[in-house]
Amino acid sequence: MNKHHYHAVVWIDHHEARVFHFNPTDVERLVLHPDHPTRHIHHKANSIGSGHAAEDKAYLHAIAESVADAGAVLITGPANAKTELLKHIHRHDSKLMNVIVGVETVDHPSDAQLVAYAKKYFKSEDRMQAQMA
Repeated sequence: MNKHHYHAVVWIDHHEARVFHFNPTDVERLVLHPDHPTRHIHHKANSIGSGHAAEDKAYLHAIAESVADAGAVLITGPANAKTELLKHIHRHDSKLMNVIVGVETVDHPSDAQLVAYAKKYFKSEDRMQAQMA
């Protein structure tokens, strides 16, 4: 990704992750998909297992790598995939935890709405100033 973009926002669910690196005037977009998207699993009573598919570690790792050069990262999404991503980063790339500035529940915004939300979030945190990397 572009080294001039200090800020990044991730929107994640179990079907895709949209990653945006941006500064006040420019935005780069990356879309990642898991190899095996989670499907709704139905199971019978008294069966073994919770009915939840295991997290896709390769998918989470690719997302973490996509924001590894950012200086500040906001993770968003509608459900628990954002928490799974945070746990994955904590377990497998703990130094990246230093740049995670927030985890927010955001339903299904358009790309423009998501970037606007992230810019507002970072501005309210006084983080949209020019940063020295």
